[in-house]
Amino acid sequence: MAADKSTSKGQAWFCTTGLPSDVVVEVDDMTFHLHKFPLMSKSKKLHDLITQQEANPSTSTARLQKKSSATAEEQQDDEIEEEEEENEESYCHISLPVFPGGSDAFEAAAKFCYGVKIDLSSSNVAPIRCAAEVLEMTEDYALDNLISRTEKFISQSVLKNIKDSIRALKSCEKLIPLAETLGIVERCIDSIAVRASSADPTLFGWPVNERVEISGGRRKTTSSWFEELALLSLPLFKRLIFAMKARDLSPEVIENCLIHYAKKYIPGVSRSNRKASSSSSSVPTESEQRELLETIIANLPAQKSSSSSTATRFLFGLLRTANILNASEGCKAALERKIGSQLEQATLDDLLIPSYSYLNETLYDVQCVERILGYFLDGLEERSAGRIEGEEENSSVRSAALMLVGKLIDGYLSEIASDANLKPEKFLELAVALPEHARLFDDGLYRAVDVYLKAHPWISEADREKICGIMDCQKLTLEACTHAAQNERLPLRAVVQVLFFEQLQLRQAIAGTLIAADMAPEDLPRPSNLRGTEEQDEASDTAEAAPAVAAEVPRAETSGGGATWRAAVRENQVLRLDMDSMRSRVQELERECSTMKKVIEKIDKVGPRTGGGGWRGKFGCKFKTQVCDSHERTVVEAGKGRKPPPSSSVGR
Repeated sequence: MAADKSTSKGQAWFCTTGLPSDVVVEVDDMTFHLHKFPLMSKSKKLHDLITQQEANPSTSTARLQKKSSATAEEQQDDEIEEEEEENEESYCHISLPVFPGGSDAFEAAAKFCYGVKIDLSSSNVAPIRCAAEVLEMTEDYALDNLISRTEKFISQSVLKNIKDSIRALKSCEKLIPLAETLGIVERCIDSIAVRASSADPTLFGWPVNERVEISGGRRKTTSSWFEELALLSLPLFKRLIFAMKARDLSPEVIENCLIHYAKKYIPGVSRSNRKASSSSSSVPTESEQRELLETIIANLPAQKSSSSSTATRFLFGLLRTANILNASEGCKAALERKIGSQLEQATLDDLLIPSYSYLNETLYDVQCVERILGYFLDGLEERSAGRIEGEEENSSVRSAALMLVGKLIDGYLSEIASDANLKPEKFLELAVALPEHARLFDDGLYRAVDVYLKAHPWISEADREKICGIMDCQKLTLEACTHAAQNERLPLRAVVQVLFFEQLQLRQAIAGTLIAADMAPEDLPRPSNLRGTEEQDEASDTAEAAPAVAAEVPRAETSGGGATWRAAVRENQVLRLDMDSMRSRVQELERECSTMKKVIEKIDKVGPRTGGGGWRGKFGCKFKTQVCDSHERTVVEAGKGRKPPPSSSVGR
């Protein structure tokens, strides 16, 4: 009866066929006024119930289950009112208080009994399948029945698409354990895992990373698959992750699934989003968040993430949340080990983890960063120990990662150095944790030391010398040496070391320059010869261009070669004069340093004194601290008015 129409009036549902209804079915809070014969022709369960009532007229109602929320007196009053309204002696009343899928699923089953076409989708096919199972709408009872219809739709439509499989799995949350018995949950999970492990994931409309793809001239966002997955409940999500791992799915895909799910339900994981998603029905409690957090961390792949720093930033967000929720120590250790494996992808903002424990006096959790750095160094040692001969490329990658981490730790030391509660021992432990080859220059370390000494003026002289001892003065640039020579916060021993190694740098620079300056003019290559050599090299590469190149050589020698040669000779003479002035300046510095050394020896013989500033005043040093600056008036006068070369050229 495809022409039948149905209407819903308040909490009642009527089938308007022109005939009075002779059976009423109650499902949840909805009352369905239907007819016996359409229901009995498709549902064996309803046929048995209606037949049982007709065989026993004394029983006016037949129920599958009693409502737990209603008493016997209330049920009797409802029955009396319904009998007075309908005034029919042959009235059947069936109550289905606990029905899979609720009133919506029964409405679809009732429409199917009347021959009305129902629209199956990935969201309603599982409830309708369970409803058909309860009503016993099998193929043995009637051909082309509802069970066969829904099973065909599930196998041919839902399980062929990963998004539809996720929606069907989501609809099974309120159908358990019947959905488990019918195998719907297992089939949906297997379908998602199979398609996730497929060789070409783009065939199924889901991405590995969030990005915008251009297909057929249209731009589409490829992040909907993870958004659909984040709607699952935690038990089903865990089963799905286990199924993915069992099929050896890509760790990157599993990690992205975990990231999207955690961002959906755990507030504070991302600094840009401090609240849970507004689309979620309710915010999880603290215990639920802790359980979810430990589940996410336990299922994170052990392999290093190949994505950008976004995954690393997410891991640091999980670590902050784990500290707030008081997660287990094993959970925190596993997360720190995961972060340590990809520490070179972190930023300085990631390392600034607040200290949530009352036992830590510092503003930031320095011990946590020290443990993460330890895991990173342990990973480098393990990879170096298992290295095979010929892996030079991997070795260069490891050294580059170590350099990045060294720069990152120096920046972190500069940030935490201003904390008044940071003890010298903690500062030293973190500074010396890195190997020497992790820093190409110690300028960043010197900056951190300077900030620490400025923020802690009360520490002893011994602690000052220990802190300054972590620097290698030979690895300081000229700019850092100039600043250190003027820094009154540094101990005297550190200043002397800086001046000594600065002098060595000047000697090396002067020696290299004098070698070039002392070369005889005839030893220097003429510009025409250089040009001819280059042209000969090009001619050897391309034989066809040889005649043209040879023609250019004499033209260059006759036009500008002589003028260029005379300019080079003049510059050489100016450089000689400048080097003479620099040599006299270095000799003056040597005399002043030897005088300072004698004064220090006298002080050591007399006894220790306190206060670095008092020693400088006691010495009465007259030399200028900017020993690296070549723009001195003495240089200009010695050069007879000629402009000296830049200081940077000396450093080189």
